[in-house]
Amino acid sequence: MQVRTLALGPLQTNCYVVWDEETREAAVIDPADEAQRILALVNEKQLTVRYIVDTHAHADHILANSALHEATGAPVCVGERDAPLLTDSMGNLSAWAGFPYRAREADRLLREGDELTLGNLTLKVLDTPGHTPGGISLLAPGCVFSGDCLFEGSIGRTDFPGGNTRQLLATIREKLLSLPDDTIVYSGHGPATTIGAEREGNPFV
Repeated sequence: MQVRTLALGPLQTNCYVVWDEETREAAVIDPADEAQRILALVNEKQLTVRYIVDTHAHADHILANSALHEATGAPVCVGERDAPLLTDSMGNLSAWAGFPYRAREADRLLREGDELTLGNLTLKVLDTPGHTPGGISLLAPGCVFSGDCLFEGSIGRTDFPGGNTRQLLATIREKLLSLPDDTIVYSGHGPATTIGAEREGNPFV
């Protein structure tokens, strides 16, 4: 498995391009913005994008959905309870930020236990609500893509509409901190960390 990180858009949201080395089949996780930069990497590595995955439907994670879909034909996938936010500028927070934005509707709704296959690589969907009602994480060999659920030394905000602090903390403890200590955590913002480091030193959990 190969992973490349692009920090995109005004909030420097982490977009991850993940692929199977043998087949070059790829997923783009959280296409935050600047579709041309994502596509440049895809073309440079000669990848075939099979999935566009939003860990949640806040605007800073979805702005390049449409452009990537048009360029690659890959389906846009999102947790089923976050799907309505894609086309709701209040719900995806873009209206709050002063640029009302409606993304295209999702092509596939994801649920706990669903799997996305990239050649010999499988990404397993974990239902990780709290930051948003339908937030998901993606579990891959040796790592998890946590969106805005868990960060290095911090957790996702819950003061936005649909946020729930108690639910987020339960999600982190039950779904993420139960993973092996050496599991790499690729977050929606900031540097990567590990489950062990967060279990040991994250003041929120």
